[in-house]
Amino acid sequence: MLLLLLGIIVLHVTVLVLLFVSTIVSQWLVNGGHTADLWQNCTSGTIFHCLTSSTNEWLQSVQAMMILSIIFSVL
Repeated sequence: MLLLLLGIIVLHVTVLVLLFVSTIVSQWLVNGGHTADLWQNCTSGTIFHCLTSSTNEWLQSVQAMMILSIIFSVL
């Protein structure tokens, strides 16, 4: 029983760390000269140019992270 409780605690701490890392990391997708994160999309060529993400893009990203956190919490 103690081993099961320890496993649950380790799982919850791991999920919390992953959630914090996923929101703190500034770049989620890096593809050559293009980077994208929750708040802005940047392109680096001859000129480094950043555009803010549209409301729909970051809202869907947040919703996906919320669903994943619920799934991991239930597990």
